Amino acid sequence: MARLKLQMQISVDGFDPEGNDQNTSWDEERGYSRELLESADTILLGRKTAVDFIPYWDKAAEDADNSWQDVARQISQAKKVVFSSSSDHRGWSNSTIETGDLADAITALKRENTKDIIVYGGVSFVESLISRHLVDEFHLFVNPMALGSGRSVFSGLTDLLRLELRKSIGFSSGRVLLHYDLRR
Repeated sequence: MARLKLQMQISVDGFDPEGNDQNTSWDEERGYSRELLESADTILLGRKTAVDFIPYWDKAAEDADNSWQDVARQISQAKKVVFSSSSDHRGWSNSTIETGDLADAITALKRENTKDIIVYGGVSFVESLISRHLVDEFHLFVNPMALGSGRSVFSGLTDLLRLELRKSIGFSSGRVLLHYDLRR
């Protein structure tokens, strides 16, 4: 059965940095992101994230000067499932719209996929996945900042979420990658 992997950046205190990251270079972290993406053949997105995410990476895939072009091509070519309450499809490349029950749809995707599934950001969408214990692996890029308040992907939890540390990597940017598995 496929695993659902979350890749997201957060602040030290667990909030979405929402553009507050002053270090805009992610070149050192690119290799990790590429490897993680290679283990997956499907990308999950909420509609709000998909609006900007899909066109951005499609354009980056065509830009020979973009240092992330190889990752952008992987993202552009991957199957994308966009979760939305409406069936409005904007003609995004390699995408389908899913309007059904979130847990049922994720369970079905995990059963039918031969490779893993990755989800990128969108605090509300990710919060709904985490609160239902649908995420199997957490790949969190922790930014060296504390925001004190904001939006957290963990705010929807009503019970304890137990995680097991698999890997941690420090980068010269000050970011730390924390890879956790959900303890079942």
